[in-house]
Amino acid sequence: MEILTTAHTDIGIQKRANQDSLCVKIADTSVGKVVLAVICDGMGGLAKGEVASATVIHAFSDWFEKELPTQLSKDNWSDIQLRWNQIIQEQNELIGAHGRAIRSNLGTTLTAMLLIDSKFMLVGHVGDSRLYRLDSELRQLTEDQTVVARDIRQGRITPEQAETDPRRNVLLQCIGASKSVEPEFFEGRANVGEVYLLCSDGFRHKVSEEEIYSTFAPRNLHNENDMESKARHMIELVKERQETDNISVIIVKIQ
Repeated sequence: MEILTTAHTDIGIQKRANQDSLCVKIADTSVGKVVLAVICDGMGGLAKGEVASATVIHAFSDWFEKELPTQLSKDNWSDIQLRWNQIIQEQNELIGAHGRAIRSNLGTTLTAMLLIDSKFMLVGHVGDSRLYRLDSELRQLTEDQTVVARDIRQGRITPEQAETDPRRNVLLQCIGASKSVEPEFFEGRANVGEVYLLCSDGFRHKVSEEEIYSTFAPRNLHNENDMESKARHMIELVKERQETDNISVIIVKIQ
């Protein structure tokens, strides 16, 4: 199985700092190709959101380099979820303590995906960054942990009303600013011909799902240069449409 990746982040047209952080790690192992893709959207004022998002990215990157090789040798890869949850809880305490020390509320979203060849996929999620899967259609795999998304699920408002709701960016939980965090986890497998797209909320507010699918559908992504070009094009389109947030995206294609 071959895996193509690209990642791009942009400060956007208004903010003074980029509080998004991301990483993509790839390794050839005895059980096949392994890929870790993580995106975090920090919040908490100038510099503080950057600290929160970068700290969580560093923790997952460190885990990939130092702990994953041992975990790959075990028969039960589901144990990885337990470790991820532990990392998230540790980071929630660490960032929360830092926030209290500087008397500031700071935190970050997290969307992380681990692929172990075509044998295993793990996704961990907190907040409103997203993971999509594209094959014959576009499907949002993560669930936004926001006030408006909860209201949609409970039938209080419509998706159309949510687009202009002033509470659109209010999170139910995030790492560092919540007393306790309950991540969403799920497992599966990736298949040849699929594309996975991770993004911060700034990437998706000004484009439709139809535009995302037509740009990043598997049949339209031929190589990594092509993927990078399309990612940059979409980010420029988002900026032209006056998105004020930072904008980040990771693309992973299985072939």
